[in-house]
Amino acid sequence: MNQKVLFFSTRSGLKLSKHIAYHYGKLLGKINFLEFSDGEYTLYFEESVRGARVFLIGSTFPPVDNLMELLLMCDAAKRASAHNITLVIPYFGWARQDHKDRPRTPIASKLVANLVVASGATRVMTMDLHADQIQGFFDIPVDHLYASRIFIEYIKNLNMDQLTIASPDMGGAKRARSYAGYLRTNVVICYKERKKANEIEFMNLIGDVKGKNIILIDDIVDTAGTLTEAANLIQQKGAKSVRAIATHPILSGNSYNKIKHSYIKELVVTDTIPINNHNNTIDKIKVLSCAPLFAEVMKSVHNEESISKKFII
Repeated sequence: MNQKVLFFSTRSGLKLSKHIAYHYGKLLGKINFLEFSDGEYTLYFEESVRGARVFLIGSTFPPVDNLMELLLMCDAAKRASAHNITLVIPYFGWARQDHKDRPRTPIASKLVANLVVASGATRVMTMDLHADQIQGFFDIPVDHLYASRIFIEYIKNLNMDQLTIASPDMGGAKRARSYAGYLRTNVVICYKERKKANEIEFMNLIGDVKGKNIILIDDIVDTAGTLTEAANLIQQKGAKSVRAIATHPILSGNSYNKIKHSYIKELVVTDTIPINNHNNTIDKIKVLSCAPLFAEVMKSVHNEESISKKFII
C-alpha cells in the first residue's frame, strides 16, 4: 500500500499513543492546541493529511474533554480531506450506559457512537467493550479487540496449580467461562445486589474455591468495590490466593486504598487508561501494554488483511 499513514493522539493519551506508533514503526504527528480563556479550545494538524490513512488515538475516560478532543481531531481530519479516518479508542467511555435500565434515562453509548460517526470517522478500533452489542450502535466498521490475548499468556506464565477463574458478578460470567475454556479450568461466580451505582448491598459465591488459586476476571475496575468485595469473600471461603485481572483501570475515588487493604495479591491491568504512578499502592498493580496488539491490528487494517486470527475471545 502506497497510501500515507499518519498517527495523532489526544493530549491525555500521549504515552500509549507513542507506544502504539513505535510498535507500528511510525512517529506521532504534531497537533497544535489553542485554548481560549474560558476553557474552550481548538486544534490544527501541523502537516497535511490529504489523501492519507489517519489513525486518531485516544481513550474517552473522564473528563469529557478527552472525548471532545477526539471528535474535534476527527472533524479536522475530515475537513482536511483525509481518505480514511480510524478512531483508535482503547477505552470506550460511556459504555456502561448501553441500555435503559429505568424510565427517562439516556443511552449514552449510542449517543457517543452517533457523535463519532457524525464527526467523520470511517472506522473505529477499541478493546473490551463493556457490552458487545455496542458494536451495533455504529454505522461504520468496528474492530473490537480483546485483552484476553494479552492476559491469557500472562496467566499461563504464572504456572499455578489448582487454578480457577472467577467472575466478580453475573454479568461477567460469559467472559470468565471463555478464559476458563482456554485455560482448561473451572469457573466460580460471585452474585451481587446493588443498592445504587457503585454501592454493593450483599454478595454471594457460586462454586468451590477452597485450596484454589483464583483469578478474578473483569473488563473495568472503577471504584474497585465489586472486585475487592469478591476477593475478600473468595479468600474467606478458603482460597489459596486471589489475583485480579481487569482491562481498563479507571481506579476512581478510594479505589487504590481498597485494593491496598484487600486480599487481592496482584491486580493486572492494561494501559488503556493511564495510572497514577505516584500512588503508593502501585507496587500491587501490574500494567501490561496493549500497544503491540493495537499496532499489529492497525497494520493489518492498513494492508487490508484479515484480523480474525488476532482474536482469542
